[in-house]
Amino acid sequence: MRVLAIGDVVGKTGTDFVRSVLPAFRRVKGVDLCVINGENAAPNNGITPANCEELFLSGADVITTGNHVYRRRELYDYLEEHDDILRPANFPDSTPGKGSCIIDKGRVRVGVINLLGTTYMDPLGNPFAAAEEALKELEDCRIVLVDFHAEATSEKRAMGFFLDGKVSALFGTHTHVQTADEQILPGGTGYITDLGMVGAEQSVLGVKPEIMVERFRTHLPARFEPAEGSPFLCGCLFDIDEKTGACTAVERICLR
Repeated sequence: MRVLAIGDVVGKTGTDFVRSVLPAFRRVKGVDLCVINGENAAPNNGITPANCEELFLSGADVITTGNHVYRRRELYDYLEEHDDILRPANFPDSTPGKGSCIIDKGRVRVGVINLLGTTYMDPLGNPFAAAEEALKELEDCRIVLVDFHAEATSEKRAMGFFLDGKVSALFGTHTHVQTADEQILPGGTGYITDLGMVGAEQSVLGVKPEIMVERFRTHLPARFEPAEGSPFLCGCLFDIDEKTGACTAVERICLR
C-alpha cells in the first residue's frame, strides 16, 4: 500500500493548491490512501466544515488536526458526525470528535491516530499514554499511521522510537518546515520529523512575512494573515507491506 501524508495546509492558497495538484499526483504515484493535516486551512487558522469538504473532494481520505482544531466553533458538530476528521487523541474525552479512526480498504484495514505534543505546547494528556490506548482500539488494523502534531523535534523523535514496530508510519506536523530525516526505523516504522506545509512558499510558516517580522521585532500581538504568492506542497510517501504492516520505502516530496 502506498500512503501519502501531507503537511499543514495553510489558508486559501494551501487549499487551492491541494485541489489543483493532488488528484493528478495521486494517480501518477499510485497513492492508495492520503492523510492531510488541515488545522490551518481556514483564514487565520483553524478549519471549517467547508474546508474539510474541499480537502476531501481534492483527494484526502483522512484529515488530521492539532492545537487549532477547536478554533472554529462550527466544526464541533462536524467532528462528531464524521469519523474521517480527527482531533488529537490526548484531548479530554469530553471534547468533540475522536482521536483515531479506521479506514477499510477492503483488502486491509488502516488505523489512523492523531496526537498532540506537550513540550512547548498546551498541557494536555500524555501523548505516549494516549498512543498506547489508541493502539488497543486498532488491534485488528494491520497498518497504523500516526500524525504527531508537536513542536519539539526531540519529542517527535522519542515518539518515533516509542512506536517503532508498533505502527507502520509516524509523521510529524505543526512546525510547517519539512525536515530531511525521512527514514525507516529499526523496527520497520516509516518516519519523518515534520512533513512541512502547503501554502505560499515565500512566507513565515504560511503567514505574511511582514506580519511575523513585526511581531518578533516589537513583541506586540498581531493578527495572522495567510501569505499569497507561489504555493508549494510538502509531504511524504510511505510504501507499506500489507501483510506485515512494515514500511518498505519512504520518499519525501515537495511539489511546486
